[in-house]
Amino acid sequence: MADKKDQHLHDKLERDLEYLKLVKIREVYRELLDDAARKECSPLDLLSALVGEEAAYREERATLSRLKRAKLPPEKTLEAYDFSFPQRIPKQKILRLFDCDFVQQKGCAVFVGPTGVGKSHLLNALGHTAVYKGIRVRYTRVVDMLNDLTAAQADGSLGRVLRGFIKPPLLLLDELGYLPVDKRGSDLLFQVISARYENGSMVVTTNRPFKEWGAIFDADNMVATAMIDRLMHHGEVIVIKGRSYRMKDKDTDSEG
Repeated sequence: MADKKDQHLHDKLERDLEYLKLVKIREVYRELLDDAARKECSPLDLLSALVGEEAAYREERATLSRLKRAKLPPEKTLEAYDFSFPQRIPKQKILRLFDCDFVQQKGCAVFVGPTGVGKSHLLNALGHTAVYKGIRVRYTRVVDMLNDLTAAQADGSLGRVLRGFIKPPLLLLDELGYLPVDKRGSDLLFQVISARYENGSMVVTTNRPFKEWGAIFDADNMVATAMIDRLMHHGEVIVIKGRSYRMKDKDTDSEG
């Protein structure tokens, strides 16, 4: 009779846990109950263990969800970046950026440097770091964002697609300047930057110093100046100088 009563209680408990969506507790409570009995743990210790399991499970699920929504490339890390290779790099300024305090302050940053010095690596690593810190992130190459927005403008869904780039607290824009941007693209990019100004953080990578941004936007210096003004009002420039890291091994081979 006792076994039937215990089973009835277990069945009711599992239904209640399912109703409350306490997924991890429902999965592990029997094991933790047995473990607590063996170790003669107090009810408070058992409750703490159950709540801890559920909290860890929910944080893991939330992190996976943020990673999926961020659309980041395969993960690169700050630890894997070779700070010794660039000829000039403001390491301490970059390390401070990875604290992610600037996101709460709605700050911005622009990585400026030639191809191959690791700007995209750092942007990728920053995005993953922010996600793990609980921050909602959206990553995109500039050309991909403008293609998405142009298509949305054509099919009448521009407002919805724009919100996908405007709402996340941190927007990462990669590879500005590698391809020219036409008038429509310039207007769309300005809409994103203007809407996020003092409402959300942005980090941009570019191979062009600010004085050359007019050339990116078909010699429209007014648009370039307006974008720079909004990015830099609460932002900072991170200049990296050096040769392409991808050519390092080839240079070594040629020397041999």
